[in-house]
Amino acid sequence: MNAYIRLMRLNKPIGTYLLLWPTYWALFLSAEGWPDIDLLIIFTLGVLVMRSAGCVINDYADRNIDQNIARTKDRPLITGEVSPKAALRLFVFLLIIAFGLVLLTNALTIQLSLIALALATLYPFTKRWTHLPQVVLGLAFGMSVPMAFSAQTGSIPVSAGWIFLATIVWTLIYDTFYAMADRDEDIKIGLKSTAILFAKYDQIFITFLQILLIIVFVVIGNLFDLGSIYYFSLVIILIFMIYHQFLMKKRQKELFFKAFLNNNFIGMTAFIGIFLSVVI
Repeated sequence: MNAYIRLMRLNKPIGTYLLLWPTYWALFLSAEGWPDIDLLIIFTLGVLVMRSAGCVINDYADRNIDQNIARTKDRPLITGEVSPKAALRLFVFLLIIAFGLVLLTNALTIQLSLIALALATLYPFTKRWTHLPQVVLGLAFGMSVPMAFSAQTGSIPVSAGWIFLATIVWTLIYDTFYAMADRDEDIKIGLKSTAILFAKYDQIFITFLQILLIIVFVVIGNLFDLGSIYYFSLVIILIFMIYHQFLMKKRQKELFFKAFLNNNFIGMTAFIGIFLSVVI
């Protein structure tokens, strides 16, 4: 059982948090306050299940290369604790649970879930043929935004597109940090990533993306008429970003990964700002 917990990364919830925050942004903004409790439960469980499914299919896709990377060589599919067939069965089982949850919503949300499923399944394989797998991951994570709006309101307003964009940009930032920690090993085995694409200009590109994210957050604040508490949360987010700049300057793998983990606080801070603005 411990091997399956590790395969689904239930012992490492950071990925669940990173997917959960944009989902909550969208749920609370679409409801202009507390979303329907049943939707809050459905989407929270859906995030947990789909993140687990994504980890399983990722390890299945990477089962022949993870042994060459120090950080991944002890994953259950590499050690033999879980067989590839068992991993696929678990993946299908998790998808059935996720689909059962989305069936509790409406037709539009169900249709959007099929796009989300396709992107989540495609993502692990994109690192073999494009330097932009982080963009695909951002699209996959971002699908929770239109799904939340459609489930809560029955439609997808143009304003939801800005939250979708914020999710993509934010994912591109933190997953590039993640890829920067593995860059040397990825180059050796022929994998691709934005970290490899940006090369020595990685800090410049991330700085640009951080500025872009702040701008998008400001637009969201204006579109949804959020208050001063929300804008104060953006100041805190900016402080986190400056901290990440200092981590990057040292050019150490451990600090790149630390910046990745610390992005959880950016998502959390944005949610707190949104929550306090629309609920209080």
